Amino acid sequence: MASIGSLGLWAGFAAIVILMLAIDLWVVGGGKEHRVGLKEAAIWSAIWISVTLAFAGGLWWHLDGSLGREVANSRVLEFITGYLIEKALAIDNVFIWLMLFGYFAVPLELQKRVLLYGVLGAILMRSGLIFAGAWLIAQFHWILYLFGAFLLITGIKMYWFAEGAANLDHNPLLKWLRRHLKISQDFDGQRFFTRRDGIRYATPLFLTLVLVEVSDLIFAVDSIPAIFAITTDPFIVLTSNIFAILGLRAMYFLLADFADRFSLLKYGLAAVLMFIGIKMLLLDIYSIPIGVSLGIVASLIGLAVVASLRHDARPSRRSS
Repeated sequence: MASIGSLGLWAGFAAIVILMLAIDLWVVGGGKEHRVGLKEAAIWSAIWISVTLAFAGGLWWHLDGSLGREVANSRVLEFITGYLIEKALAIDNVFIWLMLFGYFAVPLELQKRVLLYGVLGAILMRSGLIFAGAWLIAQFHWILYLFGAFLLITGIKMYWFAEGAANLDHNPLLKWLRRHLKISQDFDGQRFFTRRDGIRYATPLFLTLVLVEVSDLIFAVDSIPAIFAITTDPFIVLTSNIFAILGLRAMYFLLADFADRFSLLKYGLAAVLMFIGIKMLLLDIYSIPIGVSLGIVASLIGLAVVASLRHDARPSRRSS
């Protein structure tokens, strides 16, 4: 499959990701027991967005000099659109993480460790899925229609069941884990496993990590095909996806205290999935320009946020 990804671009991207992860893990202390405050989350969110925009600028400069202005503009716009779509759809991940941490009563100072491993696992899983998807599309062009139908149906289901609440007590995976593992009732610091009286137990932190990884796998099945609707270039798909995922942990801590203020956001995310599904189904009939797609996605998310803030502010106005 045709791609702008030269060896130098892949190496540069890998170096940026490794450097930022190293800073987060060993300099900032991502692997230590640590409670992330709103200020720290806001700073790291700004850093990740700045790194992403700097990468987009560097990519544009490189492509402008090697392949021309038109290619540079097109590919960077695809990157930004893919990044925005992944970032928007990842908000649903934040709601799931909030539910999981609340269900297992994970202390705030332990949540960062779970999400650190969750992000690392997500990078590996999504890289494999993206390369597999790129190969499938290169071999079978019609699979894009399957992706489009899947996204459209997923968006409709998300819209229809937006008000539904998951019940983890009936989760099949959690039931299986509880049947096959010895599980302690209490946490043991940051440990995923602990020993008591010579017997090895999984801690609730391990169960949380497993469900975090599974939830990301489920969301990846939605979000990765969505970016393939924007571009089939594996380099653009992977880089936009990974940059969005790397900033997801900071976004979680930034939004955790405000998640209940975005009650209508799921409807906006559902609309995004339905729009992208329709875009893919119309691929060989009418190709919606990338700039138009970016504007529609941004507008849908923006409208959902504004509607949520206005909707959730009404009770307080009535009570006053």
